Amino acid sequence: MNIESIMNNQKRENGGQRAWADGGMTASATAESSAIGADVLKAGGNAIDALAAMQFALAVSEPFNTGLGSSGFIVYYDAKKQKTTVIQGHSKAPNSARKNVFVDEKEDVIPFLERSTPGTAVAIPGIIKAFDKAIKLYGKKTWEEALEPAIRLSKEGIKVNKTWVSGLQRFGNRLGKEGRAFFFPDDVPLAEGETAVNKELTRTLIELQQNGADSFYGGTIGKAIVEEVQRLKGCLELEDLAEYEAEVKAPLQAAYKGFDIVVPSPPNGGGFALLYMLKLLEQLNIGQYDVHSWEKYYLIAETLRVMTADKLAFMTDPDYYDIPIDGLLHPDYIKKRLKLYNFSFRNDQINPGNPWEFDRDKKPSGLKAQAVEVGSETTHFIAVDAEGNVAACTSSLEHTFGSGIMVPGYGFLLNNDMTDFDPSPGGINSVEPNKYPVSMKTPTLIFKDGRPFLTLGSPGGPTIVASVLQTIIHVINYGMDVKDAIEEPRIFNGTGPLIWWEDGFPEEAMQTLKKMNYQFDDIALAMGNVQAVMFDHQSNQLYGASDSSRPGIPVGVEKNEIQ
Repeated sequence: MNIESIMNNQKRENGGQRAWADGGMTASATAESSAIGADVLKAGGNAIDALAAMQFALAVSEPFNTGLGSSGFIVYYDAKKQKTTVIQGHSKAPNSARKNVFVDEKEDVIPFLERSTPGTAVAIPGIIKAFDKAIKLYGKKTWEEALEPAIRLSKEGIKVNKTWVSGLQRFGNRLGKEGRAFFFPDDVPLAEGETAVNKELTRTLIELQQNGADSFYGGTIGKAIVEEVQRLKGCLELEDLAEYEAEVKAPLQAAYKGFDIVVPSPPNGGGFALLYMLKLLEQLNIGQYDVHSWEKYYLIAETLRVMTADKLAFMTDPDYYDIPIDGLLHPDYIKKRLKLYNFSFRNDQINPGNPWEFDRDKKPSGLKAQAVEVGSETTHFIAVDAEGNVAACTSSLEHTFGSGIMVPGYGFLLNNDMTDFDPSPGGINSVEPNKYPVSMKTPTLIFKDGRPFLTLGSPGGPTIVASVLQTIIHVINYGMDVKDAIEEPRIFNGTGPLIWWEDGFPEEAMQTLKKMNYQFDDIALAMGNVQAVMFDHQSNQLYGASDSSRPGIPVGVEKNEIQ
């Protein structure tokens, strides 16, 4: 599929979670956040300024998925320098974190709900430091200006939507006393259409605006965080916050069908996973099969299984152990992994391979593979400015409502990012002091002939990379309109036989795969929430599209609207 055919298939319409514009574009999971980002662009801010304002707005409008206590990865493309960098605001384990924190006295792993809600689940939050650094390095506006729209939004309050209601119904039991007081006033859950006003969060945003990120990392806010975490048996200390730094890193990059795919590098595992799967599927020529065929879904399912086996075995914090990235992405290693596909049945012999033979400069750790991940929620958002700069971020509290711990008097939830570690000691991704857990966040930039073509990302914990992968395939291999590519039913599976599927999954493909020894959940499950912006350089237009699984929208900015 050539780029002309792809562009010709894009639907030139606005509305219905689609937007076209020539001066800028924002996209996120809430209309409030997207509108605030667009207003920043109209006021002369650049992509980073808009993205920062959107993060703070999401802390107000989607406080159960992201917020001040979250982690995240920012990918930024500087159009003038033609350079992409990653600002890593990923959470870290506290310095005094115990390696056996998630096992009981019998050395059995503590059940997820029990280990994901106490103070021990809270890692050092990184998103505030990440945006503080992003604004200082790349922004045109000030920190104070980035916070102002969210403060206004917080004062006005947010109209509760279906995403809020669903989260409360499914995961409201995760909330502690403070969080429950806000989300369940008078012990009754917030209802759709109600206006939720979080006065404590408003005061916290004002504190951040006036006193900067240092207030969070050691000042008034930081002290309140530490006091509450330690009260709930956590080990986070003020020094952990004060010593935390957001790192600026080079991204990973690989080619796929003439496009260059750019993603974060480890400890981000989602970026590696996406590149690895695309390399497998390029050799398998997935586009030769109909988009609704069992063959297409078989290839996606087995590719997810192959990737997961290797990801669990080799992904870790590279400051602690070597990762054979070059070996995993080496063409000869890919050829070896292709032998696992048979088109006849689910291969139950998918184990990690040996990429070390193609990466001789690295040394195996000798540690076991990490445990299989559990589901979680997140959010993804994008800003593109008139100069062609691109900023995208996936940020998260890890699970819906994170740890369930809301900081008393400050109105925001803390992450449970410690659950991104293998709960069993002795694994390559097990808990160690000051270590990054592996994250599957996958903010992605795609280039064609050196120019941005598409940027996208999704929430969904371990399902994130599956959502991003399938959307890319739907666009590049099948030439689909971006919005249609997002809405095309997706699947997800780990190393086992069970496949999660979205509504609209073809019945014929499901029945065929069942005969091949795959299993399916009884009901469909919406996965992820892809946000995307495409670049039409021929017409100098930007095309934004948002996933219908949440109420977010893209908002376009025309050049004549920019001050």
